[in-house]
Amino acid sequence: MIFLTQKDKFLIQKKMKSVSFAPISASNSTILILGTMPGTKSLELNQYYGHNQNNFWKFLFNIFNETFSTDYETRKKLLLKNKIALWDVLEYCDRIGSLDSAIKNEIANDFETFLLQHPNIKTILFNGQKAAAFFKKYVTVNPSYKLITLPSTSPANASKSFQFKLEEWEIIKTL
Repeated sequence: MIFLTQKDKFLIQKKMKSVSFAPISASNSTILILGTMPGTKSLELNQYYGHNQNNFWKFLFNIFNETFSTDYETRKKLLLKNKIALWDVLEYCDRIGSLDSAIKNEIANDFETFLLQHPNIKTILFNGQKAAAFFKKYVTVNPSYKLITLPSTSPANASKSFQFKLEEWEIIKTL
């Protein structure tokens, strides 16, 4: 008979086989923002950037001078109104917890099909270095796409201030 410690049970329970969400997009989207893979809170809520300490939505509402909302439908409408598509680089991975550094056995999403279905997308923004690294590892795109890596909006990225990261993300206004 095998007896598991509380720590072992916790680790087994936390080991996630994560599957990404469907993209939020419209045929007129001109910008694609890519994260790596939803974290545990986002998966639990079934919402992109669902962790209340993640600054993604705070940045976008600020950038587009809109009143901040926690309503997910309002958040999705903000993206579509501004011709922004949102997705993740990875379709699947194994991961304990939410850190990108813990990702294993990853499989990329089908960008060839997605980009063919969204011919107006000309700029791809990466929410952090890991999203950019996984994209470059698994995806080849036409050099006509503008690829821009922005600071991660994750609460784990505490090395830069909110204001510094917001200023970097404001490049969206110029695209």
